[in-house]
Amino acid sequence: MVARGVDGPEKTPITFRVAEGVELRGDAWGSPERRPIVLLHGGGQTRHSWSGAAEKIASAGWYAVSLDLRGHGESDWSPDGVYGFESFTADTVKVARSFERPPVLVGASLGGVASLLAEGESRESLAAGIVLVDVTPRMEPKGIQRIMDFMTHKPEGFENLEEAADAIAGYREHRSRPKDLSGLAKNLRQGEDGRWRWHWDPAFISGDRSVHEGPSQQSDRLLEAARRLTVPTLLVRGKESDVVSLRGADEFLEAAPGATFADVSGAGHMVAGDRNDVFADAVIEFLLERV
Repeated sequence: MVARGVDGPEKTPITFRVAEGVELRGDAWGSPERRPIVLLHGGGQTRHSWSGAAEKIASAGWYAVSLDLRGHGESDWSPDGVYGFESFTADTVKVARSFERPPVLVGASLGGVASLLAEGESRESLAAGIVLVDVTPRMEPKGIQRIMDFMTHKPEGFENLEEAADAIAGYREHRSRPKDLSGLAKNLRQGEDGRWRWHWDPAFISGDRSVHEGPSQQSDRLLEAARRLTVPTLLVRGKESDVVSLRGADEFLEAAPGATFADVSGAGHMVAGDRNDVFADAVIEFLLERV
């Protein structure tokens, strides 16, 4: 039986100690006796970016776990201020090995890079499956730069949530500005000065540039990891994405011939947030057919 609350699967807090001084915190839905599905968000986001996808996946019969990456949300910041691919990948390995049953790793952008490297570079398989959300070994430089411009635009923070919502609306041009800002508050933190800043360690932006330059700087390594994948794999692309092109998707699918592909209409780089129901349905279909 799936544990259920009043309106759906019961949500419980969950914590993973992945390194000295670093615990990852998140939410879990459903029964831990079921196959775990671990959702890892993109850089600069938090676990809340999945917009209900985890709950819907749990409702379909899995144990869905959505985590804040190190330096993001409620998870600990790196004690040394270092945020490179190696740290995020090592964290993913630790999390995957903590379950009695191999999990399915669902990673968006940075979370997808960490999932791909964790599974593709492991001597023994860690996961029962991989879902990569709008991330491939070769990503479009203009799209990456647009993300960086957005993330670094207001280092002094926002005066209020309305100002933050305006900034997001300018970045996500294909989506209307949200009227309810309660969800937005989960992705920002209010400082002692009263201003709202994105919920990440400032060192994530000012430190190791590899995670911001994107996989394009390590494309050969990521392609090799893709070639080594033996577990069921799904690549989900936002059809309006300026980060992952069809050419990049085709290159990944050629490197990982066992992988399947879903192109989500009406979605950009933030696929789960743009088309939550369509995204969740694509993941559930993959789980039912391949895992």
